[in-house]
Amino acid sequence: MFLAKRLVLAHFWLAFISFLLALFMGAWQMLVRSPLHPWVGDPELYYRSVTAHGTVMGYVFPTLVAMGFGYAIVGLALRQPLVGLKWAWTGFFVLAIGAVVAMIPVSMGDASVLYTFYPPMVGSALYYIGVVLVVVGSWIWVALMGVNLHVWKRANPGKPVPLAMFANVAGAYLWAWTAVGAAVEILLQILPVAFGWKGTIDAGLSRVLFSWTLHAIVYFWLVPAYIAYYTIVPGAIGGRLYSDSMARVSFIMFLIFAMPIGIHHLFADPQVGAGFKFLHAVFTGMVSVPTLLTVFTICASVEIAGRLRGGKGAFGWLTALPWRNPMMLVLAFSFVMLGLGGAGGLINMSYQLNSSVHNTQWVTGHFHLIFGGAIVIMYFAIAYELWPQLTGRALCSLRIVRTQLWLWFIGMMVVTLPWHYVGLLGAPRRMAYYDYSAPGLQEQAVWVAVSAFGGFVLLIAGILFIYILVKSQFGPLVQPKEFRFSLATYPVEHVPAALNGFGLWVTLMIALTVVNYSVPIFQLLRLPQTSVPAVVVGAQR
Repeated sequence: MFLAKRLVLAHFWLAFISFLLALFMGAWQMLVRSPLHPWVGDPELYYRSVTAHGTVMGYVFPTLVAMGFGYAIVGLALRQPLVGLKWAWTGFFVLAIGAVVAMIPVSMGDASVLYTFYPPMVGSALYYIGVVLVVVGSWIWVALMGVNLHVWKRANPGKPVPLAMFANVAGAYLWAWTAVGAAVEILLQILPVAFGWKGTIDAGLSRVLFSWTLHAIVYFWLVPAYIAYYTIVPGAIGGRLYSDSMARVSFIMFLIFAMPIGIHHLFADPQVGAGFKFLHAVFTGMVSVPTLLTVFTICASVEIAGRLRGGKGAFGWLTALPWRNPMMLVLAFSFVMLGLGGAGGLINMSYQLNSSVHNTQWVTGHFHLIFGGAIVIMYFAIAYELWPQLTGRALCSLRIVRTQLWLWFIGMMVVTLPWHYVGLLGAPRRMAYYDYSAPGLQEQAVWVAVSAFGGFVLLIAGILFIYILVKSQFGPLVQPKEFRFSLATYPVEHVPAALNGFGLWVTLMIALTVVNYSVPIFQLLRLPQTSVPAVVVGAQR
């Protein structure tokens, strides 16, 4: 039934090639900002690279992984051909064209605005049009996931939707609604200025609209990793999923609570009232609940695997686990980084504690530990698990796979832990140059140098990842085992209607977003004279 292999491979290869290019840029940025390299002389070069790095890592790479994995799930979980294959290819090419269109002005220095846009700065209209095309391509995928789920449910009335597909569609619907905020900001606020139709922009309203997207997009990035936690890891290490129902509840909670929380990124912005900042902080705390449920469920699933392998006593199952299995290794690494990054996130969401780390390197360390660490390492695991199914060839070497995972984990820890520390010392983020001879920065120099070294460890790990995929794809043909997602401890023969569909939950998601965002947006729309002169950046100056 898995007939869309070329489609999935196209998404994965474009994702991982763009990822590697962005990784090179990230390593260069860390080097030139460190005391190990002389200042490059032109800050615009640095911001040009940061914009390209963030756009690829934030919009292009994870979206392609989610799309490719989603198409694979349709074939492997639903056991049916993909409905709308031509539309799927259309979405892929629209996204790819959009990525190229966006990168052209960035590479020319015409759009060094960073991936979060930062009005009143405005770059080339082509950059924003490219980002919109990336989103449009992904929305085609969203529609196809809904259509394929509908087709399957019509052919299998009353049956539980396979967990992988249920979670996949939850992520798709979350992304469809998440992207609306940034899309409205681009279409109504930024593009009129970029086209020269206006000379002013409402920066405060633009920031509120982008906050609609800013935090929820993280959970869109995260959904493929969580799907792997629940539906790939337990079976791969010889165990069973502890609870199918708890997994469904976790994805539903992400769908509901991931959206109405973005204003916690605007604690320092005066245009939003303290009441709604507090409300968003409370809902941000709620979104930690599905992660805690996930940690419990997956740890219980891992214990089942250890006991099935003969583990005895309170902790004997830990030593019985298959630690040389890359899937066991990647889960442990991902959970360590998720735990550390999540703990830092609790500080970021605190209305009081956030003021001590706001706009410091602490924030950079936090989101790299979550996305670049816990999430991206699971993207590697997804590729390794699916590669034999996609290519008909086995992975070239499990030893090299383990080495690559170790390097990524070590590199990410070496990068992010010093960032957290210098952030507490007050090191600002988004700065192109630091004078480490200044008395206030001398203490930070050694830690920044250490993190720059970690960046090159990550680069080596990324190159090794591509090497493994290339060598495996051109290796000898084998007959891969039939792919099966992890089974639950108890057979899932029936689930409540609320855990088998999305009508109620999508309604709640939209309603909570409207409640949490309508008042701040309408207040800003009613305020007079809120627009400021736009600042044209890059080579257009």
